[in-house]
Amino acid sequence: MSKTLSIVIPAYNEAATIHLILNKIKAVQLMDALQKEVIIVNDCSTDETEQAIHSYMAQNPDLPVKYLCHEVNKGKGAALHTGIAEASGDFIIIQDADLEYDPEEYNILLKPVLAGVADVVYGSRFMGGNPHRILFFWHSIGNKFLTFLSNALTNLNLTDMETCYKLFRSEIIQSLSLNEKRFGFEPEVTAKIARIPGIRIYEVGISYYGRTYEDGKKINWKDGLRAIYCILRYNLFK
Repeated sequence: MSKTLSIVIPAYNEAATIHLILNKIKAVQLMDALQKEVIIVNDCSTDETEQAIHSYMAQNPDLPVKYLCHEVNKGKGAALHTGIAEASGDFIIIQDADLEYDPEEYNILLKPVLAGVADVVYGSRFMGGNPHRILFFWHSIGNKFLTFLSNALTNLNLTDMETCYKLFRSEIIQSLSLNEKRFGFEPEVTAKIARIPGIRIYEVGISYYGRTYEDGKKINWKDGLRAIYCILRYNLFK
C-alpha cells in the first residue's frame, strides 16, 4: 500500500507566494511513489491569503489540500500544532509558505526515513554544497548560538536546530504535547524529540533561498530571546 507525506504549511499574509509554493509542491515527484497530503493553516491573515488559497484549490483539484483557518492570529507554532493534529499521512514535513525552502528537496529528507534508518530528519542550511543565499551576519551568528545552546542541553550535534525543514514519522510528532505558539516551536520540539528513548535523528544538507524583511521575513530579535528561554525551559525544566 502506498504511503503518504503530509505537508503542513503555516500561512500568515502570504498571498503573494502561496500559489508559487503550492506549484512547487505539486510538481515534486516523491520517491517510492509516496502520495501527498497538503495541510494549510491560515493564521488569520489580514491580506488576500485565504482568497489565493481557495482560488488555487479550485484550479488544481488534483492536488489534495486540506484548508484550515484560525479565527484569531495565534502564531506560527500554533498553526503547526493545528496542522500536525490534522495530518493523516505516514510522515509529516513542515513547509513555510514563502519560497525560502525548496520542496524539490523533500526526497533528500525522505531518503533516511524510507531506508529505515531514521525517525526524524532535519534539513540543514549549513551543511552540504547546495545554494544558500547570503544575507544577515548576525542572523547566522544567532542561529549558530541557538543551535550550540540546544545541542549542549540535548546532547545532539545538529548544525541547524532552527531550520524549517523537519521531517517526522507521524506517530512520533503527534505523540508530543507541544506548547509554544510562535517561533519557540523549533527549540521545544527539538528538546522533546531528543528525550524519546532510542530516537534516530538524522541531518541532511538543503538549499536556502532566504528572504529579507522587505520580502516579508517576520522573525526578529525578540523571537531569538524567546528561543533561548525555550531551550532552557524545555531542557532544564522537564
